Amino acid sequence: MIFFDKRVFWLSGAAVMALATASPALAKDEVAAPAAAVPDDSAATPAADAPVDAPAEGDDDAIIVTARTTRSVTQVASTDIQKILPGVSPLKAIQTLPGVTFLTADPWGNNEQNISLFIHGFNAQQLGYTLDGVPLGDQTYGNYNGLSPQRAIISEDVGRVTLASGAGDLGTASTSNLGGTIDTFSSDPKSEMGATIAQTLGSHDTQRTYVRLDSGTFGNGNSFYISGLRHKAKAWDFNGKQGGYQVDGKFVHDDSTGKLTLYAAYSDKIEPNEDATVYAVTRDAGGQILTDNRGTAPYARPFLYPNFKDAQPYFSPVTFDDKNPNYRNYYSDAQRTDWLGYAKYDWNISDKVTFSNQLYYHHDDGVGVVAGPIKVAGLPQLFSYYFPGTGLPTTPENLTRLSNLFGGSGLATRTTEYRIDRGGLLSTLQIELGNHQIEIGGWYERQSSSAKRRWYALDVNNPSTPYQRPADTLTPLITQYWSEVRVDELQTHIQDSWKPIPTLTIQAGFKSTFQRARQTMKVQPIPKSFTGSTELPNGEISTSTWFLPQLGVLWEASDHIQLFANAQKNIRQFQTSAASGLSPFALGSQKAFDIFRDTAKPETSWTYEAGIRTQQSFGNGLSFDGQISYYHVDFSNRLLSVSPTPVITSIVSGSPLINNVGGVKTDGVDIAGTLRVGSHFSLYNALSYNMSKYQDDYVSGTATVPTAGKKVPGSPDWVYKFIASANYSIFDLQLVGDYLGKRYATYTNDLSVPSYFTLSGRLGAAIPLGDGAFVKELNVSLNVTNITDKKAASTLSIGAASGTYNAFPLAPRQWFGTISAKF
Repeated sequence: MIFFDKRVFWLSGAAVMALATASPALAKDEVAAPAAAVPDDSAATPAADAPVDAPAEGDDDAIIVTARTTRSVTQVASTDIQKILPGVSPLKAIQTLPGVTFLTADPWGNNEQNISLFIHGFNAQQLGYTLDGVPLGDQTYGNYNGLSPQRAIISEDVGRVTLASGAGDLGTASTSNLGGTIDTFSSDPKSEMGATIAQTLGSHDTQRTYVRLDSGTFGNGNSFYISGLRHKAKAWDFNGKQGGYQVDGKFVHDDSTGKLTLYAAYSDKIEPNEDATVYAVTRDAGGQILTDNRGTAPYARPFLYPNFKDAQPYFSPVTFDDKNPNYRNYYSDAQRTDWLGYAKYDWNISDKVTFSNQLYYHHDDGVGVVAGPIKVAGLPQLFSYYFPGTGLPTTPENLTRLSNLFGGSGLATRTTEYRIDRGGLLSTLQIELGNHQIEIGGWYERQSSSAKRRWYALDVNNPSTPYQRPADTLTPLITQYWSEVRVDELQTHIQDSWKPIPTLTIQAGFKSTFQRARQTMKVQPIPKSFTGSTELPNGEISTSTWFLPQLGVLWEASDHIQLFANAQKNIRQFQTSAASGLSPFALGSQKAFDIFRDTAKPETSWTYEAGIRTQQSFGNGLSFDGQISYYHVDFSNRLLSVSPTPVITSIVSGSPLINNVGGVKTDGVDIAGTLRVGSHFSLYNALSYNMSKYQDDYVSGTATVPTAGKKVPGSPDWVYKFIASANYSIFDLQLVGDYLGKRYATYTNDLSVPSYFTLSGRLGAAIPLGDGAFVKELNVSLNVTNITDKKAASTLSIGAASGTYNAFPLAPRQWFGTISAKF
């Protein structure tokens, strides 16, 4: 189905991209959809950017394209998300959108340790994330200020995911949205009572069971749903069970006075981690290669659990090979338990004034665990600070004493134990004054977090497992550090969307942002035991920016063509965790922190966008919809975290070196469009080019690191995607292709990984059922990922100027079958 006028058009089918979003504050005669077609977004984004329309009941696979925004905004709807792979994370769902590079070593995108996300040269921690407007933090692994979207909501309950790939909305509750925002929206309760059950089975013992109950509308505009999920799958290259349990629910009361929304979610997940492969090259003074392990390094580094008996000789402290950077751990995992909830009320004060207030709270209890050999480079020295007379010198006798101290297994268990408690308020006032749409808003959050680095014994007679928390049953032998952080965030904004003439929209506004953070060290590392550190700092760091402007223009040149342009300044506040590589609280001395506090500036960016959108119908069922956009970014005070150890993800860890590399210049183009042939076939293509270069060298110690003119590592220059979709009778078919260009893997660009192309596909069928059947709808599908079984590097872990990087493997071909029924 295609519905088009000069303001809104719908495109039905999995292959179509959403080219923009629009304002719900439009005058009544500008809203094209009927009142029944209310979007699944009770907690929508602020007025200037939230979609106005959504598919009607039973047509939720339509992707909405609206034509009233000054920026490049795209979105993926719920059914299209599940077609990629049932249960896929909201972040992986946007990988088909132009300008996006999303990589992970698991097919769902659930494992946060090995997620890599780049959008227009910005990495995951330089973007903003929300769920129904609630801030989700910056997605740093080992979150200190939020949680991942896949923990905040069950995938099947996502209504849509919206990407502002250049400049995010002024009202986005985020301190990290330098390069745009990713907003996830929960679906609303359905208008009719019913239930949904879906079961997925597949490769590596995958079992995913999803159940949802909808109340339907009752009383005076009331409705709710509650959902539950059990996800379990074996990792593809080691014997680790991934997954856990999730529950979420939503209540909506909607009447003429306003809309009340209550949402709550619980998530308890365990994700055994993939160890990255270390690649290292050494060169002589003339640049000639002396050693190079790229041809001999293992493709994957699986852990050895649960084969403890067979692993014992490998972990013997006397014979263990500590010169091999690609040694294997016994196990590693991330365990996270989250509670998230919000209450929101949208008050219709009049037909021209709306006042929205949203309270939220989030609690996280998490731990990252690694059980690895005690002889790995650096650990004997570390332990010798806490237990003099063991470890050093590394004689067999000393190593045996050290092993016995840690349970006699040759292993030690390291944990990073996290706690987050945060709550906040979002308020937005929207006023319609003639041809002006004015919005005034604010966001406040109070955040409390802690991080503890601890070491536990691993008993040779009673070895632990990845599915238990050491602190539940054991007393730590070492608490290496214990940090407590308190943060206050305040952000305000004001904007006006003005239509001087019917075909021209001018949007202008600015935001102000303030952050105050204080760290108190309850336990300090013994001086020099923490690599690169004499002590972790105590103290406060505050930043304030009063004026971050945005100016945008939209011109509807004709019924089929719109032109847009936008300029916006953004800031990324300092990270505030002792366990985060770019946080001033992770610096290795009080003096280093004091200097940073007094001299460093937060990262800032100016983003400029311009583009053209078109929709053309050629008759006989042939149509084309597309967008071309150009962007330029001036990125200032770019911070790099350089690993304090030769192995970037070393178990020893330590305080990072934070370097300001000055400016980064970015230029890029996104071209995307969908060709539709009748109602049975569509072809979506997206080609993106990005050139992001450092503008300055930086100094490390007394050495100058030549980064000026080098490309930002990890982000490819070229990305191409396509989706071919076809349907006939009860069947639908989808083929997705993804080309990823060459990526550099060090700051000086002396190492790189080659380009590659992957395919995935889906075959589905809607089984016809007779009238009056107990089951209202029955669907079956088969998904195949990495059809060609391509072997390549997925996520790159980059932390060195030259000579070395870490890479995670690309997951192999996997098969998943799903059957879902609606009652």
